[in-house]
Amino acid sequence: MSEKHIPEDPNQRLIEWEGLELLPEEQEAVKSAEKEIDEMRQRQEKRRSEIAKKQKPVRKPLPEDLPHKNIDFYPEGYNEEEWTILGEPETSEHLVFTPGAFLVEVHRRHTAIRKSDSRIETAPVPFYPIAKSYATPSLLTELIIGKYADHLPFYRQIEMFKRMGVTLPAATVNDWFFEVADLMRPLYYRIREIVLASDYVQCDETTIPIVNEEKHKAVKGYLWDVRAVMLKLLFFHYDHGSRAQKVALALFHGYKGALQTDGYGVYEAFENKAGILLLGCWVHARRYFERALNNDKERAEYGMAQIAKFYSIEQEADDQNLSYTERAELRKRVAYPIMRAFEQWLINEAPKVMPKSPIGKAIAYTYNIFYRLTRYHLDGRYLPDNNLIENSVRPIAIGRKNYLFCGNDDAAEDAAIIYTMMGCCKEAGADFRKWTNYFLDHIHEYDNDLSKPLDDFLPATLIERGLI
Repeated sequence: MSEKHIPEDPNQRLIEWEGLELLPEEQEAVKSAEKEIDEMRQRQEKRRSEIAKKQKPVRKPLPEDLPHKNIDFYPEGYNEEEWTILGEPETSEHLVFTPGAFLVEVHRRHTAIRKSDSRIETAPVPFYPIAKSYATPSLLTELIIGKYADHLPFYRQIEMFKRMGVTLPAATVNDWFFEVADLMRPLYYRIREIVLASDYVQCDETTIPIVNEEKHKAVKGYLWDVRAVMLKLLFFHYDHGSRAQKVALALFHGYKGALQTDGYGVYEAFENKAGILLLGCWVHARRYFERALNNDKERAEYGMAQIAKFYSIEQEADDQNLSYTERAELRKRVAYPIMRAFEQWLINEAPKVMPKSPIGKAIAYTYNIFYRLTRYHLDGRYLPDNNLIENSVRPIAIGRKNYLFCGNDDAAEDAAIIYTMMGCCKEAGADFRKWTNYFLDHIHEYDNDLSKPLDDFLPATLIERGLI
């Protein structure tokens, strides 16, 4: 292993030097930090216990804005002539579901003549999302929601519509999907521009099956997910399904700021790139130790326990509602001594384990990117892991088990656009159905007025303006 260590002083992270054994004063700092972490955990456990006592399952009332229908029940043999109602009836609410129904809107454009000057005018053609199509925003929204939010392939939705009395050709539905993706494409590129202009992003990749027309079978492709942590915006990127380093280099060409990733080797190219600070993910490191529990329980549990201390510190910062500056100071004071001791443990234990054993891999993985794992202390905004971006790729993982594959590269690129919009809605706390319907209903208002900013369609903006 390399003998390059994180420096003794957390404020000197940019200086590379040969590490030393922990000095007596450093050992005292570790003991002091561990004592403070124990006190933090006691407070956190007490707080969790108090919250658990207050949280009792309560039946929530049904929404008041739903249509209500009263159904009266009377005693057996009741009639108004012989019986008298006493007081108010006992009531209970029951939720009834009625399958959705289609409605045909007949748009009738009238022509009229003005009596004063005999001018003849016809009502203007209303905006339609797709020209010369009978698909309304609500229908297109339902198809997109069905496939990408509810993970129902188009062919299943078509069968569902048949049972409701409407037959939609599969080719037509696919064409609608491509048209909707094209409408969203300019906003997609605007979101990419905003995300890559921020100074702290996370990146991860996830698989998506793509039909290879030459091989006549589905092959593994990759979508790249890039998330601007502070802006709560993200986008998915598809480049012929490749996960190669050249894709990452092109994707982050010109980027300046912190880039947080897992330990995938292609990101190593950014370690010495001017203007980029590479951050690691503690959750990925922990997984290696978790996998090693059956191989070397003692060492694996020790590694997991050290990582757990970092998260106890983060929980304390959350509980105290610390500012970013205060959080960074807490990390330097309490977490950093633990990091130093953990690093020394990794160095000492590495020669004692088989390199290709699960515990050997866990120690090697953690040590090889330790300088990236520990940099999150530099800024209170930085997160210790990539969990949030991994959450954003879950819909893709569920979707690929249902609709199975994308038909070609173009379909995968369009899917990346839809997943981008869905992810941004989730980040902003927006209803994807409401956002999609609003977007399709208003996007053509921007056709002839280029002064209107596409930022108007960002989910957070629409929520702020009360439009969705």
